[in-house]
Amino acid sequence: MSTYAIGDLQGCYSELKDLLDTINFDATKDRLWFVGDLVNRGPESLACLEFVKSLGDSARSVLGNHDLHLLAVANNIRKPHKKDTLDEILNADNANELLSWVRGLPLLVHDSELDFTMIHAGLPPQWSLEQARELTQETAAMLRSGHYHDFLAHMYGNEPVSWSDSLIGHDRYRYIINCLTRVRYLDSAGHYDLSEKSTPGKQPKSLTPWYAVRNRKTKNNKIIFGHWSTVTLGEETNFRQHNVYPLDTGCLWGGDMTAMRLEDEKLFSVPSRQTKLSKA
Repeated sequence: MSTYAIGDLQGCYSELKDLLDTINFDATKDRLWFVGDLVNRGPESLACLEFVKSLGDSARSVLGNHDLHLLAVANNIRKPHKKDTLDEILNADNANELLSWVRGLPLLVHDSELDFTMIHAGLPPQWSLEQARELTQETAAMLRSGHYHDFLAHMYGNEPVSWSDSLIGHDRYRYIINCLTRVRYLDSAGHYDLSEKSTPGKQPKSLTPWYAVRNRKTKNNKIIFGHWSTVTLGEETNFRQHNVYPLDTGCLWGGDMTAMRLEDEKLFSVPSRQTKLSKA
């Protein structure tokens, strides 16, 4: 049995099938991990969602910002963006079943035997893995509760910009959601900057990638993440020195779709079938 973690799908179902053929995936014995953003912007969001759901216990996924956006649009909290490709999900006969399944996804997956943790975007440096697990479980439970509509209505916004154990209510949940599904950089005061999306090394000097912040409490934990298509294990920067494994290789933008076998950390990639697009 092998376990493969796969980068952001974002509706690129044909490439996912290519990748599964490449790794000779066998659903009867292998397992798949998905770093979130199963849907949106790509051409086959419904197929991606239905396939991952159909895998049952053979797959584990975390919520990404596009998955949460799907829930917000479905609940009339947000209007669709021009580039969204969510209509086929919202109009599907099994839409309610699929949306309920998405609501039930966690924000963090940890496997002590494999010694890996998976998130979509990032973690605050002051959180230990234990604290991160507790806070994400608390937030996911709220999303699954009868208060989820109110939760979604207050989910958007960039504040608060820093963590405090005294945060309560919507501010507390918004910070947790923003870190787990949106964060890339933090400044010297530990405040996140959600507007900066540049490749590490090209950002303003005042900002540091979340995984490279000194004294990060999870620096000894192996963390898989997506969300950041310009940050890949194939680059010269040795991300393993930070114990992080970025797997979004920009399939949506004409790059690759990538999987990593967790047992030996071997990478597998297939080329995108998408037209090379602008990220603007």
